[in-house]
Amino acid sequence: MSEPTLLNNEIRGWLMDCGLFDQLQLADFAAASGYFSISTVAEGEAIFREGDAGSFMCIIHTGQVAVQKTNGDGQMVTMATLRSGRAFGEMAVLDGERRSATCVAATHCQLLNLGKDSLEKMLNDAPKIAAKIIRALAVSLSKRLRMADGQLAAQQI
Repeated sequence: MSEPTLLNNEIRGWLMDCGLFDQLQLADFAAASGYFSISTVAEGEAIFREGDAGSFMCIIHTGQVAVQKTNGDGQMVTMATLRSGRAFGEMAVLDGERRSATCVAATHCQLLNLGKDSLEKMLNDAPKIAAKIIRALAVSLSKRLRMADGQLAAQQI
């Protein structure tokens, strides 16, 4: 097998393992794999910073990522620690806004990356698959928003 084919097979496997894209068919995973890339991030390394332009999103294959925000005193506060299978950075890729938080590798990480340009290319080349990917990301974001709403409501009581 050629190098790109081996890489695409590995990416396809990672996409299938993450659990985020349960609505995709086997052929969809194979087609989508060509638009993603893999990166490795060392513990303590910033993946992106709050306020950066959002040019890519990530899905954690292995490791943990700390999501940090600057509080009113200018201190970095860890808001959440994300684990395997979680997507992050997708808000900026979908809405074109700047990063809402800093994400730092809390441990050594292997990540799947989807660039904004690659997502646009997928929308042109394979719109049905891109729609399934975007829908899965929207459902994931919706679940997180509902959870945050519930936490806010609980704090008000």
